[in-house]
Amino acid sequence: MRVGENPTKNISSEISSAVYHRIILPVFIPNLVDSYFKSSLDILKLNLESLLFTIHDRSRITVVNNGCCQEVREYLERMYNEFPLFDQLYHSKTNLGKINAVYSGIKSNIEELITVTDADVMFKSGWQNAVEEIFYEFPEAGMVSPVPHSLGFINFSNATTYYGLFKGKLYFDEVRDPDGLKKFENSIQRTILKPIHYQKYLVVDNGRAKGVMGCGHFVATYRRDVFSFAPNFPARDFLSTRSDNDYLDMPNDKGGFLRMATLNNYGYHLGNVHEPWMDVELEKIKAAPVEEKYYNFPVPKPLTRIQYKIGWFFNRLLLHKFRKQFFKSKGVIGY
Repeated sequence: MRVGENPTKNISSEISSAVYHRIILPVFIPNLVDSYFKSSLDILKLNLESLLFTIHDRSRITVVNNGCCQEVREYLERMYNEFPLFDQLYHSKTNLGKINAVYSGIKSNIEELITVTDADVMFKSGWQNAVEEIFYEFPEAGMVSPVPHSLGFINFSNATTYYGLFKGKLYFDEVRDPDGLKKFENSIQRTILKPIHYQKYLVVDNGRAKGVMGCGHFVATYRRDVFSFAPNFPARDFLSTRSDNDYLDMPNDKGGFLRMATLNNYGYHLGNVHEPWMDVELEKIKAAPVEEKYYNFPVPKPLTRIQYKIGWFFNRLLLHKFRKQFFKSKGVIGY
């Protein structure tokens, strides 16, 4: 039996919103006892609070509680009730895996830009404007990180290689924040950079703006169109480089979109150990005003399949097989 008519039938059939930037944050903290997770709630607080104090009001945050313990659930509920920009909190009693948690937010929202971030990233003031400016100036961009890395050009950069060689310029520029690179290495407890990497990184320039070539995927903003090139079935593992590659990295490149990062460092990968400098940095972030700058983005212009394949060829040739010779021609030795 039914009485009356569903009132939503009288509303326009097309969903629209002034909000255009969605940030998706999957959180898996099953306990605060194991050595790996004991500081995870403190790290999560740095992550979520730095987000809330750095985004403009045409943004919204989705958090996926991916099988978290009671203390974390209570913290997330409290923040959800307190901050209007944190407008979606999804609860799962079991761990869905990082990718499936992320895609639960991607597939159920309509924003033009989607930032996917791990729960151990602290965002610095100005990150959002810096990222959005690259999307505005580069209609070909599909993936932009606020955290540049000197070796970001290595993976899934075929479309970006083509663009840099044939549609823009590709050259080395001065690293703006070497300390940010050092903090990243400290957070993963591995030395992966040479001295030259703290001095120079490869940039893409189109005459209007420029950005670092390539980026990591622990925090990145995507154009929604990118995800139409992703697999249409769920990921089968909890957390792996393979699933990150298949669902986050490869769709952007195969879709013909550029993979870039901001010139300045606008975030820190924190790891799972809480350090005093992090609290000091958060207070600076909270004290800084948010720049309420909005963009009307141009129509996306992904590269064609032919351009992508040409980019694949030159990527293998110049950035892998003959990298030393190519970089030497660009004025850099020992990269």
